[in-house]
Amino acid sequence: MRKLTKNQKKVAGLYDLKQKYKIDEAVEMVKNLTFTKFDASIDIAVHLNVDPKKADQMLRGTVVLPNGTGKVKKVLVLCSGDKIQEALDAGADFAGNDDYIKKVQDGWFDFDVIVTMPAMMAKVGKLGKILGPKGLMPNPKSGTITTDVAKAVKDIKLGKIEYRVDKFGVIHNSVGRVSFENKKLVENVKELMSTLIKAKPASVKGVYVKSISLSSTMSKGVFVSHDM
Repeated sequence: MRKLTKNQKKVAGLYDLKQKYKIDEAVEMVKNLTFTKFDASIDIAVHLNVDPKKADQMLRGTVVLPNGTGKVKKVLVLCSGDKIQEALDAGADFAGNDDYIKKVQDGWFDFDVIVTMPAMMAKVGKLGKILGPKGLMPNPKSGTITTDVAKAVKDIKLGKIEYRVDKFGVIHNSVGRVSFENKKLVENVKELMSTLIKAKPASVKGVYVKSISLSSTMSKGVFVSHDM
């Protein structure tokens, strides 16, 4: 049996990690169970009653968290003409076309998200083998292929995240940092859950949300009650 650390002993027995807690209690618990010296990420895992093998149940979409995730993403916009300046004015870190496409082909990846225009997809599509495995390929479902590149950039900078169910029917996302006020973390969780509820596939019968849990980068998971 693994030996408990000094900090883990302090909180051992204080919480029943099999019990479901209201969201505000769960947030406080995760903070109390976190002992990292850095500002750890607080993550959510939502187990849904969906079958990802069925096209209509392969949930994927985006949500703008009201308080962001605590991480500012670097955005590359592949566009042309006046859209380049529009993207830069909106906060894009990089914007251009052929020059940046060449840089990516040569192995440059100093960005977190790519936004592009439908008119650029003939060129951007050629980067599929490079971007696909890294999860960086633009996609209309994530709002990263759009004619309104300025809005896309602003949303990402404000805290827009993409959610996607994995092969086990679970959605994993960051909802903030340990340093966030509890209220802000609660608001982020509720916004994500509201979005997932609205995205429930019509073909899903019975219980839709099987479980919700919160944890920090190196903490135990805490179950959250569905009524929050």
